[in-house]
Parts: sequence; structure tokens; C-alpha cells
Amino acid sequence: MNWDDVKIKAQYLTPKHALSRLVGAFAAARAGWFTQLFIRWFIRQYKVDMSEAIHESPSHYKTFNDFFTRYLKPESRPLQASEAHQFAHPVDGAISQLGDIKDGRIFQAKGHDYSLTELLGGDPRDAHAFKNGEFATIYLAPKDYHRIHMPCDGVLRKMIYVPGDLFSVNPLTAANVPNLFARNERVVAIFDGEFGKFAMVLVGATIVASIGTVWAGTVTPPTGKHVHSWDYPASGDQAIRLKKGEEMGHFKLGSTVVLTFPEDTIDFDDDLGPLSVTRMGQVLGERDD
Repeated sequence: MNWDDVKIKAQYLTPKHALSRLVGAFAAARAGWFTQLFIRWFIRQYKVDMSEAIHESPSHYKTFNDFFTRYLKPESRPLQASEAHQFAHPVDGAISQLGDIKDGRIFQAKGHDYSLTELLGGDPRDAHAFKNGEFATIYLAPKDYHRIHMPCDGVLRKMIYVPGDLFSVNPLTAANVPNLFARNERVVAIFDGEFGKFAMVLVGATIVASIGTVWAGTVTPPTGKHVHSWDYPASGDQAIRLKKGEEMGHFKLGSTVVLTFPEDTIDFDDDLGPLSVTRMGQVLGERDD
């Protein structure tokens, strides 16, 4: 057994929810000098570029969560996908996989795929629009900016909380844990766009202490045992409309975003592939006309 096998097996045995909530409690705590020490260690360890942050000094942040969800200077992430026919990268990170959804299955890694219906919470009606569409899976590393933005204009129609495991979502785990993104805890947001529906799936992971959205605040924790869904109006004063590039959510500690689009909606940028670095606001692809 090699070291990678040991790390994977350890994840099955670790009490991942308990560990994540413990870390979450520390991340939310105002622990004074200890918080400052840990933030400065984290910056060095993961080579975080603080020159991009609105507040560059670590001493500005009173909790680790404040630091981890730091806002960036607008000029650090200009909306380069500014044309109406362009889709924007929603997050900083790296492409895990992208391509076609084939008969309702999404490619995870060599030897592994998973159900689109499971990913979106189990209702085939939610998955129908994307059955033979396109997907992009983007992994956020610890050093990355952890706020999530819109790839295009959209009106929120449904949010789904799906309980699950909290395996790591790093490339090693994606290559070795079957059904990873459809077994981890996640929050699904389904939008209406001018071309049809699209979905953004915010996937939890080990020590991810919180997933939140701009319209609902913190969705998890607490961790639930059942799937819950909320519907939203398509029009009127209560409708939630977000523009391309606007913030839609955040992770407190790193994870993964899975995007799904209907068939013949998006042509991904030709330069994108597994391990491609992404920066929020850059061009993800263009309308498939």
C-alpha cells in the first residue's frame, strides 16, 4: 500500500463532519494573537497573494473566516468576459474536468463518473434540462479567492440543500473516491438565463466549515439529514436577479463548484482543460449558436 492509498483510506475512517465543525468553530473565533499567528502561517504556507486583497495586512482580519473570505480589489479581477455572448469564470481555481454530460452522467476522473440527477439532489425534473448538456468542475485550492460569482445573468428559481459526506475534493480524492461530487454535502442553485436554465453546485469538503449564498446567508452548517429545497419567483419584487460577475455565494475553507448548462449552450474556451488555472471574470466560453 502506497502513501496515496493510506490518505484515501484515512478519509473513510475520519469523522469528517465532527472535524469540519471543530475547525469551523476555530475559524469563526476571535482568538487574538493565535488567530494572527495562524493567518500569517497560512499565507506563507500556501503563498497567498495579499497584494490583491482590499485589506492587505493580515492584522486587519479578526477571525480566520474574515481572512479566508477576504474581498479583492476590483482591479484584481476585472470582468474580462464582458460581451453578452461570453460566459465568465465564476471562481479562482483550476479546472478539474469539463465537457459533455452524456446521458445524464458527468465525468469525474479516469474510471469514475456520476449521476447528474444525484448531483442536483435526486429530482429528475431538475436534471432534465442538462441531460445531454455541458459541465465544468472547478477546484478551489486553499490559496484561492473563495467567493463565487455568476458566469452570466440569471434569475434564481430554486435552491437545494443536499446532505452528504465531507470527503476532500482535491485531485487525488477525485481520482480515487467514486461518486465524489454527488456524495458530498452540497448546495445547488438553479437559475433561468436568457438561453435556458443553468445550475451552480457548491460542493462541501473536509473542514469546509460553511457554504453560504448572498440571498440566504449561511445554508450549512447546521448539517441536515434530508434534502431541502426552496423555490423562487421568476418575476416581481421578490425575484432574485444577479448579473454576470456579481457575487452569488462563498466557501469558508476550500472546495469545488460544478456548473451545468443545457445542450448546445456553451462552447468552452479552447485553451481550457484539466488543471487549467481559472480566474474569476476571465472567459469561460461563448454562446454556442
